[in-house]
Amino acid sequence: MLLMVVWVPDWPVVAAVAEGMAAPGVPAAVHDGRGLVVVSAAARAQGVRIGMRRRHAHRVCPELVLLAKDEARDARAFEPVVQSVEEVVAEVAVLRPGMALAEAAGPVRHAGTEEALAEAVVGAVARYSGAEAYVGIGQGLLTAILAARASAIVPAPDTAAFLAAHPVSALRHGALTRQSRGEVDALVEVFGQLGLRTLGDVAALPAADILARFGEAGRWAHALARGAFVPTAPGQRLEGAVVVARELDPPLERSDAAAFATRTLAEDLAGRLAGRACGRLRVTARTTDGAELSRLWTIESVLAAAEVTDRVRWQLDGWLSGRSGVPPSAPLHLLELAAEEVRGALAGQEQLWGRPGRSAEAAQRTVVRLQGMLGAEAVHRPVLQGGRDPRTRIRLVAWDDDPPLRRLDAPWPGQLPTPAPSTLLDQPREVAVVDDAGREVAVDARGRISAVPVRVTAGEDHAVVAWAGPWPISETWWSTPRRGAWLQVTPAEGPSMLLSVQGGTWLLEGIYD
Repeated sequence: MLLMVVWVPDWPVVAAVAEGMAAPGVPAAVHDGRGLVVVSAAARAQGVRIGMRRRHAHRVCPELVLLAKDEARDARAFEPVVQSVEEVVAEVAVLRPGMALAEAAGPVRHAGTEEALAEAVVGAVARYSGAEAYVGIGQGLLTAILAARASAIVPAPDTAAFLAAHPVSALRHGALTRQSRGEVDALVEVFGQLGLRTLGDVAALPAADILARFGEAGRWAHALARGAFVPTAPGQRLEGAVVVARELDPPLERSDAAAFATRTLAEDLAGRLAGRACGRLRVTARTTDGAELSRLWTIESVLAAAEVTDRVRWQLDGWLSGRSGVPPSAPLHLLELAAEEVRGALAGQEQLWGRPGRSAEAAQRTVVRLQGMLGAEAVHRPVLQGGRDPRTRIRLVAWDDDPPLRRLDAPWPGQLPTPAPSTLLDQPREVAVVDDAGREVAVDARGRISAVPVRVTAGEDHAVVAWAGPWPISETWWSTPRRGAWLQVTPAEGPSMLLSVQGGTWLLEGIYD
């Protein structure tokens, strides 16, 4: 099947510019908390590169505008681009924010040639949305994606040669969900260890051997590498889709009020799929005056509730945010989700023990209800990440969010030894630590303690029977330096304590219950 992919380079930066977070043409980059993930052309010209740390990037380009990664913003801003493509092509599916897919055979016949179709689409996107798009046309999903990245048209006889020259890491461009990206990353690593450097190397292997060694993930990668993997055309309506729907009462006019309905519908749909793969997700909303809005997302993976929730929330943001060129004519009163091209057996077996109990299910329903009342970003959960002390290792994130976290297995020089205190005080309390002569115990710049701590006063006096440390604190030298030391003490009565000293002041940070 002849496919067309429309790609806007550096889309997260373009989306931020579209929403007024950066001026057009200025050096800009998007970071995920660990490093740069997208860099604009102006920033690349200054020497900024993907993967750089933010401090390094600012040294290379002091005028660089740094933007936090925001998938909701990317998807919301992409809706006008998709609507622009629909001015030329009838049915369009979103692969990911910044990239859209359409069947090309019919539009090519209407336009006359592939070149004429590509020119018409690029012009429509520039005219209606102001974005600069690249168009690729070819046989198979990966062929069309890589052709778009090269702004090329690949004739059918040249497909194998075109794909064969690309590195095996190009398979990542065909992964459309978090789960599939993780599987592909692992697969690419193994391919590299086996000496498979290009897509041609993968395509040359017998399909049966790939399937036997790597399962469905290997079969999918082999089909991509040969240009044989073709998703269902966006314009084709499929029978037997798994559909869930919900009346919205009261009707919705703001996307932030849709969190409750979105989450419950997503869980219902994922539960009915029971771990089966889904080719695409169709999001349909009907307004109180009878109008209908519909958007298709290509999935090609197991459809998890979190993936459904993200895409529906992004889509409602795109329709209701006011940026869309075709906003709803009235409030939304019905939301319908359809998983199309469902295939595959169950992905997993139900647990024999450790199943979620009624309390866990009730808690989840409560969280979803709170999200509906307060907004999806207002309900948080603590997660563990890498760090040098217990306080920086705990991070509060939105309930359904999966943000980049500092690696737990990374080396953390100067890390406070385990175990961590079971209780951390929200606000550390000032205490006094004295020696046997009643003098205040101090820790110098080299981490040396002035005397043996004998007594700690934290509301009441505690005789110290054991202590450990100190462990120096030396962090954030590039901004506001943090200098001090940690000390563990065990009183004669009561639990052990974690203390810190900074600027000559002792603080009670945590308790080892």
